[in-house]
Amino acid sequence: MDSFNLSKNSKLPISDPPKDDDDLSKASAMTKRGVYAAISYMGCAVLLVMFNKAALSSYSFPCANVITLLQMICSCSLLYAMKRWRIISFTAGEPWAISDNTANLVPFKTLVHTLPLSISYLLYMLASMESVRGVNVPMYTTLRRTTVVITMIVEYLLTGQKYSSKVVGSVALIVLGAFIAGARDLSFDSYGYAIVFVSNITTAIYLASIARIGKSSGLNSFGLMWCNGIVCGPILLFWTYIRGDLKMTLNFPHLYSPGFQAVMLFSCIMAFFLNYSIFLNTTLNSALTQTMCGNMKDLFTIGLGWLLFRGLPFDLLNVIGQFLGFFGSGLYAYCKLRGK
Repeated sequence: MDSFNLSKNSKLPISDPPKDDDDLSKASAMTKRGVYAAISYMGCAVLLVMFNKAALSSYSFPCANVITLLQMICSCSLLYAMKRWRIISFTAGEPWAISDNTANLVPFKTLVHTLPLSISYLLYMLASMESVRGVNVPMYTTLRRTTVVITMIVEYLLTGQKYSSKVVGSVALIVLGAFIAGARDLSFDSYGYAIVFVSNITTAIYLASIARIGKSSGLNSFGLMWCNGIVCGPILLFWTYIRGDLKMTLNFPHLYSPGFQAVMLFSCIMAFFLNYSIFLNTTLNSALTQTMCGNMKDLFTIGLGWLLFRGLPFDLLNVIGQFLGFFGSGLYAYCKLRGK
């Protein structure tokens, strides 16, 4: 992994070295490692949406924030254990021989430097979790596709990133398909739709922050995940306490149900791998590529959503819109692989 290789015995990929400012405005072909990162993200994302939807809808769990809090606690626990056992490192270029230095996991100065990223991560997690509840899975994935436009705007404002006409055209196809697919949604919910669009905005800001702050902090993907958990965990714990979510969770009738506990466990595990793959995919490729991968995995999410959660009934207009969206995502992937 170039200068970011930690040792010959590295077991997990971390990220690419930071790019020069001039490189931020240039499109580049996706590497083999970038392809693997993108595929890993798509697989984790599909499974996590299904587990979260099962907890919030099938079991009618009322506290989405508690799920996010449990995912953070699980993530920090796994990161601490893996660093303690010298499986991972938090800092780019840190030798594995000293990777168990738990007295100073991340310097306070670095923690402050990543604060904007952590706050954007908290907003992204809360909005994403809440957005799953009010909208059926097929329409959720359809509305989420509009994130690509917001991501392009945020990337341009933060990094000056520009894209070719072919990439812009593929994004236009995705957005057009999203509007066509949702044109006859009879289950329209103004609050649910509004939360999804808020989630789109927070997602774009979060991914752009990874691309910018993540590469200037000196931390690898695991270090950034640790900072997010350390900063956001206490904030979210306090928020869930004053809202009464913790008390509601303790009184939840299915709390000790083996099925519900299994869903929560897999949700926490998949959230860890999803966050890691998001950091890896965004740093290896770009924030826009990360967003486009989210669109491409929608095919599997929509299919499972229809089968498991009774999504939208079959509608020709919806199918046409979905096809346009997938075609646009495929066109973008082609341009990215060819470096156009």
